[in-house]
Formats: sequence, C-alpha cells, structure tokens
Amino acid sequence: MKNGLILAIESSCDETAAAIIRNGHEIISNVVASQIESHKRFGGVVPEIASRHHVEQITMVIEEALAQAKIKPEHLDAVAVTEGPGLVGALLIGINAAKAFAFANNLPIVGVHHIAGHIYANALVQPMEFPLLALVVSGGHTELVYMKEHGSFEVIGETRDDAAGEAYDKVARVLNLPYPGGPRIDQLAHEGEEAVPFPRVWLEEDSYDFSFSGLKSAVINYKHNMDQRGEDISPAAVAKGFQESVVEVLTAKTLRAARQYRVKQVIAAGGVAANKGLRASLEDVFSKEGIPFFVPPLKLCTDNAAMIGAAAMPMLEAGVRGNLTMNGRPGMELKSWV
Repeated sequence: MKNGLILAIESSCDETAAAIIRNGHEIISNVVASQIESHKRFGGVVPEIASRHHVEQITMVIEEALAQAKIKPEHLDAVAVTEGPGLVGALLIGINAAKAFAFANNLPIVGVHHIAGHIYANALVQPMEFPLLALVVSGGHTELVYMKEHGSFEVIGETRDDAAGEAYDKVARVLNLPYPGGPRIDQLAHEGEEAVPFPRVWLEEDSYDFSFSGLKSAVINYKHNMDQRGEDISPAAVAKGFQESVVEVLTAKTLRAARQYRVKQVIAAGGVAANKGLRASLEDVFSKEGIPFFVPPLKLCTDNAAMIGAAAMPMLEAGVRGNLTMNGRPGMELKSWV
C-alpha cells in the first residue's frame, strides 16, 4: 500500500459515517451524522427512516471526510465498509456507496464485520497485544471474544437473550426516560444513594454466556408491584440497582475469562463501553489484577467509520479482499480471517 490510506464507511444502524485512516491506527478524519433526533420520538430506531437518512447523507459524509483530511481519491489505497451485521436496508446504502466509489476510482474494497470494527477501535488509541480478551457490549451484542492474533476471533461467551444495551433501553422505557436510554440510566445510577436489590444472573458455573432478560423482567415487576401498592419509586435507586447487577456480572465474567486464557491485554468495545460505571469497574478490577485494560474514548465506542478503517488494515495486509458483488449481511457471524 503506497500511502496506507483507507476510506472507511459505516451505515449499519442509525449513524452515517465516513473516515480516512492511515496505517490502521491514525485518524485523519472521522465524520459521523447522527440520527438520534429523528428516532427519539419513536423510542428506538425505525429501520425505514434510518435507511432514508443514510440515502440523504452518505454522499455528503464521504465528501466531508475527504475534505477534512485534504485527501483526493487518487491518494487512497482501498475502501472499507461495514458488511454486517446490522439493518439490511441501512447496510445496503453504505455498501453500494463504497462499491460505487471503489469502482469509479479503481480501488480494492473490503467488507468489515461491525463487531470486529468495535474491537479494533482500540487500535486507534494503543497497539493491540496478543493474546487478548475483548468484552463487546452494545445495543445488539454482548460477547467475550478471545484473540490469539490479528484476525483471530473465538467467541467464548455471548448473550442468550437481551444484550446489555437492549436491557438498558427497555429499563429506560419503564422509567419513562428519553431515548437513547443507556446514558440516562448511567447518569441516574450515579445520582442514586441507595440501590434497589436486583438479581445477578450467572447461568452455569463455568459459562461465559450472559442473560439480561430476567433482570429486565425483575425491574418491570418491581415497577408494577410498586404501582399496584400506590407507592412511588425512586428512578435513581432503580437505575443504580439495575446498573450494579449488569456491571457486576460483566466484570466478574471478564475477569474469570482473562485469568483462564492468560491474556496480555483486556479491552472493552461497543456503545455500552461508554458507560461510566462499567468503565470504572473494569479499570479497578484489572488494575488490581495487573492485566493492562484499555477502552476507547467515548466518541470511538459508539458507531463510527474510523473503527471500520482500523479493522480493515490488517485484513488488507493479510490479502483479504471483497468484490463488487458484496451484499449486506444482517446476520453476519464474527469469523476469523486468518
């Protein structure tokens, strides 16, 4: 690669994003057009509305990323785009824009897994040391991923029902908090002086899987019982109790896996990795354990294109290429490319 420059595009859900990344770790530009205001009145992402916004914004976002980086298409070495998972209509907008740009400028194209992107967001702030353990926590995913080397993904634990981010959003709706609910729960949890005691779901003794559906139901039942008694609830106490349950389980299972797999590094990734309570818990535990722990800055935890460019570089170096028949893969599995 002559310049090590990648144009990366992300459109898997409700952010339209483009970035220019150099050598897989240097952000030259990173542009994100958020749709939160459009979806807020519905309490969640509406796929058709998301797709229409992507159509409106994708060209402008790509042009802005190139302009901010002061890069012309002829300076680029490749185009990277989120291939899946995600909303199929949203994915198709980014993929077709990437294919058109690659074809027009005679550039190779590579399709990136969205979760691999979240993991490689860490490469934008410090080198990744292997073997490592990644805790991926987002709206649709909660997974523990063991990596022996670049491009090697072994999912050793995953959610069996609601992902952590889904549980946060559903509990936020129970508490009548505005969308997106996760940050609001996190804020309220830090304001609460007392915590409503909610259960911890550990599953089987040796399992690294997660389950948050029962916890969500416990919060709903608590609210209904209090309503039937005519008693007011403390939203801050509910948020604090709920968050303590989620954070304790995520932290304990991540620590146990890190010890078993003898990793050199633990990283967190995904939108829920922006949660202050979770970050503080993981930092505290792994500081005491003596295992380096890293988490990206908040702007790189939520969906963005820089992370897609970071994941694409080792793929391109390993000879992985896509082609112009690439299609959106809403159920795409996280598989190793080595």
